[in-house]
Amino acid sequence: MYIIAGLGNPGRDYVSTRHNIGFEAADAIAAKYGIKFNKEKFRAVFGEGIIGGERVILAKPQTFMNLSGESIREIRDWYKIPDEHIIIIYDDISLTLGKLRLRGKGSAGGHNGMKSIIYQLGTDVFPRIKIGIGAPPDPDCDLADFVLGKFSKAETEVLIQTVIKAADAVESIITVGVEKTMSKFNG
Repeated sequence: MYIIAGLGNPGRDYVSTRHNIGFEAADAIAAKYGIKFNKEKFRAVFGEGIIGGERVILAKPQTFMNLSGESIREIRDWYKIPDEHIIIIYDDISLTLGKLRLRGKGSAGGHNGMKSIIYQLGTDVFPRIKIGIGAPPDPDCDLADFVLGKFSKAETEVLIQTVIKAADAVESIITVGVEKTMSKFNG
């Protein structure tokens, strides 16, 4: 069994913001595999389904980004899922818009949602899919304003393809493992 969690912030104000690209990826996965977000527990909305022959919990934590780890830990502990079977999808400002970067482990890289998850799980050894949202256009730009800003129409068109690739990467992690998936999807 696997947990697949797309990170973001709940509520209308955050729909289509850069920080919510993890939620967008979770929605793309749900659409591709016929998973419905029809449950609310563990401070998350989630659904269950099958990807690559494995049972999965597809979740969108509702704790707000900086406390994402609390929700992920509750799901992990309830279902007794090994850390290596927790796949996290989130935004990354250090990657150009639309680029995917997969890792099997590693630091939070300054991302507060990932800091929370690493702290709550007590490990950094779990697969993650980072989706590039690009860096702020101006170095003096407030980072919070940037990540909570909305994508332009042109950016959205690029990211539609990216979240579809992220869904493919999730299935690949489940069926062939992180290492082979990294060599296929990391450009």
